[in-house]
Parts: sequence; structure tokens; C-alpha cells
Amino acid sequence: MSVLEDTYAVRQPIEFDAIDWRILRTLQRDGRMANNRLAEAVSLSPSPCLARVRSLEERGVIQNYVALLDPAAVGLAVNVFVQVTPERQVQPNLKAFEKAVAERPEVMECYLMTGTADYLLRVVVADLQEFESFVTGFLARVQGIGNIQSSFALKQVKYETALPLRDVEG
Repeated sequence: MSVLEDTYAVRQPIEFDAIDWRILRTLQRDGRMANNRLAEAVSLSPSPCLARVRSLEERGVIQNYVALLDPAAVGLAVNVFVQVTPERQVQPNLKAFEKAVAERPEVMECYLMTGTADYLLRVVVADLQEFESFVTGFLARVQGIGNIQSSFALKQVKYETALPLRDVEG
């Protein structure tokens, strides 16, 4: 199974009640919220709230807790969307490409696509020279790549990390 297939593997639906949905919505806004505050926010006592959060973690619904950084503040203000098309769509080449891309820290996202390009990457770098090095020193050297097309983001209009969870309470 490829890196991306693993991400999008068909999973059995997980059942949630209204409290689970409130917990998920609240933690998406503030993943560092103390359990006592979370319990109060979702109308539970602390012990059952913590048990529900742990259950959501164990079932893989909550995958991780992270700090979201300002890219410009850490010197990584250049966002590039890269469309990649292999020479031929043969499984060994696709797997090799997915593995190689998964190991690159500047590749923030990679999707197997329909349409004109087979892959869409979001790459974050400090400047044009760093992007050139990424393309010439890495991407163009991956075996089986046929076409690379890049688009530079001029401005970020919207960026969300919270999923649009359905409203089950209203």
C-alpha cells in the first residue's frame, strides 16, 4: 500500500454522539485546552470527558496535537503548488515517487489527482533559490517524472486547519 493510499484507505464509519462532536469541534479550535475547561465547554465532568478524548485518540479520530507556526515568521514565506505527471503510470514509478516525496520536509501536502496532472504538491520554502534547488536537485531527479509545472501563491486568502464538522445539535 502506498503512502497516499494508506492515508485514504477506506475506513468503517465511526459513530459519534453530540458530545463527541462538541469535543472534536472544541479541540480543533484549541488543542491545548485543559481537560477541566474542555469538560466544562462540552457539559461533562472531567473524568468522562478525558475518557472520551482518549477513546477518540485510540480510534484514530484525533491523530495528533500540533503547534501551527507562522511560515513568514520562521523564514518560509514561499508557497508553491507543483503539478507532477509521470512519464508512464506504472506502479513501481508511482510508489517510488510517493516514497521520495514523503521523505521531503518542504513538501507539506501531496495528493494523487484526477485531471491533467497526476500529483499535486504544496511545497513551502524560504525563497526562489531554495525552490530551484528542490526542483533541480530533487524533483527532476526522481525516476519516471515526465512533467513538472509550478504555480507560486501570491497571497493566502484562506487557510483552515479545522475540518468542517457537521452540526448535529441544531
